[in-house]
Amino acid sequence: MGFVGLQMKQEDVTRKCIVSGKVLEKKHLLRFVATPEGVVVPDFKKRLPGKGVYVSVSRKNLHKAIDANLFAKALKHKIKPVDGLEDMVEQILRHQALQAISLARKAGDLLMGMDKVSEALKKGKVAFLLEATDAGADGAEKILRLAGDLKIYRLFATEELDTALNKINTVHVAFLKGDMSRKVSNEFEKFAYFLNS
Repeated sequence: MGFVGLQMKQEDVTRKCIVSGKVLEKKHLLRFVATPEGVVVPDFKKRLPGKGVYVSVSRKNLHKAIDANLFAKALKHKIKPVDGLEDMVEQILRHQALQAISLARKAGDLLMGMDKVSEALKKGKVAFLLEATDAGADGAEKILRLAGDLKIYRLFATEELDTALNKINTVHVAFLKGDMSRKVSNEFEKFAYFLNS
């Protein structure tokens, strides 16, 4: 009885990628549904009606799914992806990652600015770092020395970070250890993986 329950639970958190055929945890997959009009759209928060189909978090795999008409094959009827689906997915993942930064700021779980970030690094309070893609070489080098083995994400330009954090000239951000940093890291990983694979 317990084993059957365990199997059901496992099936509930995993799905098969229509491109690779691999069974993965849902957090490593992107969910899509077909609208009643036969158009495939993203449904990452599972809010739309209809059977979901899944593609692993990868721009390359999403491109293959579109190119080889795999959404129609998986759902077994004539459908087509919404125009610009790849770019739409990138924008959604970007928005989710930026939104996670904003939530971490509101929760008081991040620090900004070279001095505060450096101090937190020295005290071992930091889970990971975010550095603007247009950061100056001097500051980037200093943070790199202090960071040691900590992960440094470079996903957004200063302007995007300024908007997310309601600040000016945001270049270095430290996320403090805790539950919030794990949530933010998951969003960063998903976005970064989509861009680079």
